[in-house]
Amino acid sequence: MLELDKLATERRNSASMDIDSLSTLDMVRLINSEDKKTVQAVEKILPQIAQAIDLTAKALSAGGRLIYVGAGTSGRLGVLDASECPPTFGVPPTLVSGLIAGGREAMFQAQEGAEDSPALGEQDLKNAQITSADVIVGISASGRTPYVVGALRYARSVGAAAVSVACSPDSPIAALADIALTALPGPEVITGSTRMKAGTTQKLILNMLSTGTMIKLGKVYGNLMVDVEETNEKLVARAHRIVVEATGCSSEESSAALSKASGSAKLAIFLILSGLPLENAKEELEKADGHLGLALKQYKRGDAK
Repeated sequence: MLELDKLATERRNSASMDIDSLSTLDMVRLINSEDKKTVQAVEKILPQIAQAIDLTAKALSAGGRLIYVGAGTSGRLGVLDASECPPTFGVPPTLVSGLIAGGREAMFQAQEGAEDSPALGEQDLKNAQITSADVIVGISASGRTPYVVGALRYARSVGAAAVSVACSPDSPIAALADIALTALPGPEVITGSTRMKAGTTQKLILNMLSTGTMIKLGKVYGNLMVDVEETNEKLVARAHRIVVEATGCSSEESSAALSKASGSAKLAIFLILSGLPLENAKEELEKADGHLGLALKQYKRGDAK
């Protein structure tokens, strides 16, 4: 039997002992009060999160991938974060991906037994054909999920970078990680229900990790997602607004530039701000590895000469 009392995520929360007898308003006040602890927990490990971002950005810029691995809520959060990177940052779905114990079906219906197999975690990474160029992020609220332990152990064996995300101290996955992101929001309002504070804590961390990495890769200009993909009406409108916000141009100028740039907000912005012909603008952006701010600075220096 597992010694659950030793896991921070399984202990009883003294503040919520009588939650079942509270009024509805007092109940949600209590939950809200406990949720505030998630932000405080993440704040304490910001230096480690920054290290993980720098590690991941370096790996991805050199041709590697970011792969999340988890089970249950943790696995779903990894898949969620990965699936939102292509439309937000214009990256291929293979660049950031998520693996969940039990596969696709586990996203919609619990496959609880799948998380107990370290061999399954290893096999899923073998199937993903990971290499030493990749970054593997193991996510587990307790920090001991066998599926994640097996995955990180295999990742280390092939030389891939390993990052752990856990909500319990001194965990097995932290011991396997190059960078351990251990945030401690405390016991859950409902004992052991780690979809609550632990899940929120993990989502905050994953949001920072992917967003910070994409900023480092030049997918953001100012605070605008300039590599957004125009895959639906909302995103088409967002691309137009991004071009207008970045350049101060009219809606008509934005439409014309986006048309010339084949829908690329980044290229449309550079066309407007630089005044360069299309092919020259593409060349300048390539020289700057897709970093719009850097391309603008480099072009202005060169233009001044």
